[in-house]
Amino acid sequence: MDRTVVLITGCSSGIGLHLALRLASDPSRSFKVYATLRDLGTQGPLWEAARSRGCPPGSLETLQLDVRDADSVAAARARVTEGRVDVLVCNAGRGLLGPLEAHAAGAVESVLDVNVAGTVRTLQAFLPDMKRRGSGRILVTGSMGGLMGLPFNAVYCASKFAIEGLCESLAVLLTPFGVHVSLIECGPVRTAFLEKLEGVPGGALDGADAKTRHLFSSYRRHSEQIFREAAQDPEEVTEVFLTALRAPRPALRYFSTERFLPLAHLRLADSSGRSYVAAMHRAVFADEPAEQETAAAADPPRPAPGAPPAAPQ
Repeated sequence: MDRTVVLITGCSSGIGLHLALRLASDPSRSFKVYATLRDLGTQGPLWEAARSRGCPPGSLETLQLDVRDADSVAAARARVTEGRVDVLVCNAGRGLLGPLEAHAAGAVESVLDVNVAGTVRTLQAFLPDMKRRGSGRILVTGSMGGLMGLPFNAVYCASKFAIEGLCESLAVLLTPFGVHVSLIECGPVRTAFLEKLEGVPGGALDGADAKTRHLFSSYRRHSEQIFREAAQDPEEVTEVFLTALRAPRPALRYFSTERFLPLAHLRLADSSGRSYVAAMHRAVFADEPAEQETAAAADPPRPAPGAPPAAPQ
């Protein structure tokens, strides 16, 4: 029986690394995994973990793939010896944290290039063959930051909101082709993602006004609390990917946690947006009440305890 060929972007750490290992070591031995990395010099931890988990020979291969470079994506596709990819996992991503006015132009461009344009480049490379064959699954690492705005994550959220529109549009189109698109909506995950944020505020924060700096300090305290209380292990999140991969009729969205869904629902319950803005501000800046709250937002539905933290993966 032919194995299911899976190609995953962003496998140097975090969700990508854990998902590659989970599939390559699956007891069914039904997966052939191509774990791709921007820099093959970082593949050591992946292979060390593969050996410790007893991945069978031939179940895992690494390829160089930089989603910022269309030629790199095409070269990786050409190295897939089976000549097809059954499951494409678009996982490569980058975050950006801090006041909008403190972001360097290069940092903004980098996040949008990786998260949005990089996903588009990857899909452009692999989607045509799936359509020709009349089968395929595309799993995209989404984020609660793509379903609701998070303070001090404006550019990151903008990129993830774009991914929501991209995938939803494709899902509508691709059903007749037998190709299914699923977003895996993640909350906070214990990975190295936060360590790889673009433009982590340091000296740049000095350029922000005093009130913004104060609010950012409050935000960081809240974020750290939410990570302590709600962050998931990557292994737990990978099981959600497997659920989507194996579903007979895949859904568009799968959620790794339901903790933050009340806030997401609140965005739709009040189309004016006032209730969500007030609730999120109250949740994140509990000791910093908004200067102006309209009557419509004075007593909105209470969100679930806590709120999404800095740049969930």
